[in-house]
Amino acid sequence: MSKHKLDSHTMLYGVFGDPIRHSKSPIMLNRAFEETGLNAAYGAFHILPGTLKDAVAGIRALQFRGVNVTIPHKVEVMSYLDEIDEAARVIGAVNTIVNEGGKLIGYNTDGIGYIRSLKEETGIDLKGRKVLMIGAGGAARGVGYALVKEGVEHIWIANRTKEKALELAASMSGFGSVSGHGLDEAGKLAGEAALIVNNTLLGMHPNVDGVPMDVELIKPGTVVSDLVYNPLVTRFLREARDLRGATVHSGLGMFIYQGAYAFEYWTGLPAPVAAMREAVLQSFEERQT
Repeated sequence: MSKHKLDSHTMLYGVFGDPIRHSKSPIMLNRAFEETGLNAAYGAFHILPGTLKDAVAGIRALQFRGVNVTIPHKVEVMSYLDEIDEAARVIGAVNTIVNEGGKLIGYNTDGIGYIRSLKEETGIDLKGRKVLMIGAGGAARGVGYALVKEGVEHIWIANRTKEKALELAASMSGFGSVSGHGLDEAGKLAGEAALIVNNTLLGMHPNVDGVPMDVELIKPGTVVSDLVYNPLVTRFLREARDLRGATVHSGLGMFIYQGAYAFEYWTGLPAPVAAMREAVLQSFEERQT
């Protein structure tokens, strides 16, 4: 936690979600404030269904400088903001609010956070490449939009329920070349993909044995990415690396960089990414000892 004590000059921030007690955002952002010497504090707020509008009004009334928004409020919150950034509007979800003197502006830092960590950790050049995304859940649209902005040639979305994949692909066709498929087609598509992204919760703690697809279908040299970051290395990543020689990318980077972008929007300062990563990793270690 921050070493300074709260005083009447402390700038307040937080995260709104339901549930929220598992969130690592307060650990990460308070460490960022401490590292940069800012007089600021960040808390977790359990915002129950039906109370989000009041909570957003509270940002204005209490003059919070910024708030992150997580499940299940990312879509509904858009109705209560004064302005929405273009990317957040296209994605259809907001995860970061900036309070500019009472005017609330919504951003989405998930996709750009994902890309920044993916490129930094794997060195992949996405321009003109093909991507296979497994799962048509909440984060797929934000990650997909950011991949299109990076110049990928095509995104295949493969999902157990093919209809969901087709729906998501149709809704994304306005900003890129995207198609929907059943999970049974993943093997054929995996052979042509430079990047495979697990966008499902399979493999997430406590169900750590789940995998989104058969790793035998992955060709050596593919970059395999997982949005799950608990555990830090999922079974899917471990087997893709050890059995298929894939380059792997954990969801931790996306989590850290979506927070880093939020920090930068709020403060105008470069985020202390190394310290933020260290704080999150430390919290995992403490839980396991």
